[in-house]
Amino acid sequence: MQCSHYLAELAVAALIEEAELTPKPGLVDRQNSGAHTDLTIDLMIRSARALRPTFVDIAYAAFQRKPSQLLREEIAKIGRHGEKVMFEATGGTNTHKGAIWALGLLVASAAMQGPGTSPREIAAAAGQLASYPDRYAPVQPSNGSRVQRRYGVSGAKGEAKQGFPHVVHIALPTLHEARRNDIPETLARLDTLIALMANLDDTCILHRGGMEALTTAKQLAKAIISAGGVSTPAGWNGLFQLDQALLARNASPGGSADLLAATLFLDQLYRETAGKLNQSATVAT
Repeated sequence: MQCSHYLAELAVAALIEEAELTPKPGLVDRQNSGAHTDLTIDLMIRSARALRPTFVDIAYAAFQRKPSQLLREEIAKIGRHGEKVMFEATGGTNTHKGAIWALGLLVASAAMQGPGTSPREIAAAAGQLASYPDRYAPVQPSNGSRVQRRYGVSGAKGEAKQGFPHVVHIALPTLHEARRNDIPETLARLDTLIALMANLDDTCILHRGGMEALTTAKQLAKAIISAGGVSTPAGWNGLFQLDQALLARNASPGGSADLLAATLFLDQLYRETAGKLNQSATVAT
């Protein structure tokens, strides 16, 4: 089904674009591996490409269906198989487990709806799908679930069930405003990542560095925003300070990175499908 392959290509592209965005604080990029001694940019790209069949299968399973527990469990089964594929491609390293969850739900939601559906509507339907229980989910605790219990944060599952509020209300508006202000795309995307870090209770930071690391990261990210973003000299220097602070704590904003990939996916999907619909309407008149 062409729709399935198209959505999968956009998802993989979003993962690769997130990985290649440089310089990112504490994260793998084209310059270095950030706080991840077990990761490289080549490994991230290989992982993203290996996940293409997973996203194809998710989109195919969800095509023109409604959110339901049955579909939720079908998507979860495909996602768990995707995790195995990821680990095989990376030699056992976790590169995109969180991204499989977030992007998998958004790919499914996009497949359920027609072209030109707004990012807000896609995120809302993904939240409905995520809210159904998965009776076959593994019972062993994950790093994310342990952090959620310890610090009382919602984590990736909570973000999805709420309809990806940090993507819809923070990341996409930041990206679009930066473009309206003629900020170069790379800097606009970095500003988007910083906006996510300033607001998200990132469980990856909490897992690796605790509450002190999260508080510090949020404060430094907010300082960059107050300086006018990374396109300003003060904001650019703040980006370096944020990177150094994360590295000193061996912390990485992996949750924010996953949501940046989700943002890029929704943004590109809407831009392309809405553009094609507008072209068709113009031709028809």
